[in-house]
Amino acid sequence: MIRLEKIDKYFAGHRVLNSVDLHLASGNVTALVGPSGSGKSTLLRCVNLLEIPESGSLQLGDLKLEFSRDQKPSRDAVLAIRRRTGMVFQNFQLFPHLTVRQNVMEGLLTVQKWDKEKARVRADELLEKVGIAHKADAWPATLSGGQQQRVAIARALAPSPEVLLCDEPTSALDPGLAAEVVEVLKQLANEGMTMLMATHDLRLAATIARDVVFLNNGTVVEAGPSREIFMHPREPETAQFVSTLTQGLPESWTE
Repeated sequence: MIRLEKIDKYFAGHRVLNSVDLHLASGNVTALVGPSGSGKSTLLRCVNLLEIPESGSLQLGDLKLEFSRDQKPSRDAVLAIRRRTGMVFQNFQLFPHLTVRQNVMEGLLTVQKWDKEKARVRADELLEKVGIAHKADAWPATLSGGQQQRVAIARALAPSPEVLLCDEPTSALDPGLAAEVVEVLKQLANEGMTMLMATHDLRLAATIARDVVFLNNGTVVEAGPSREIFMHPREPETAQFVSTLTQGLPESWTE
């Protein structure tokens, strides 16, 4: 369970998150949607403290942090939160000098201090899961974008995080390669993986997410079940934004 309350975040004096509340239940998939600059990626990064809010609170399971301008959270507190999250970035961020298998193993060896053989077995299991086991000994530069993102997902899953955070996981990919990644994320969602994703891809949000949060100008405009947000938005601002999704809705929604 993740709960963010009254989160404020500033960059160079500009308020990019304005008293944001967010609740994510275990086993649920929530999509953060909104126009560019709405604050969705910043909010996502606040969950694993890549960005530190100026005020508000974050609870992840039994861990809770309060934020203020006067005192930053301790390094131990930040690491405790990060150990419970896995992060998938827009631009993959694989280590170019490591093979696919080594990329997945790296965090287990250096951060978790796993035995090398145990880490190798875990890496191979996850590469099989995301459909890229046949590329275990390849270098990242030889992979397609979709393959690299699947490796990045396997790496994020390696330490068995409580929640998977995805920052625009398909935006750097063409539609064909994006479909590969969507299938992996859909599989994880069906298995009950708790996920929070920032995305401009409304089809991805409609396909995978149970809940949707629409942000604009750093404020939550509307939040609720994805079907309600896409089919029956309450706010005119939301309705205008989701009207661009004319195809790709789940068939069950239109039955």
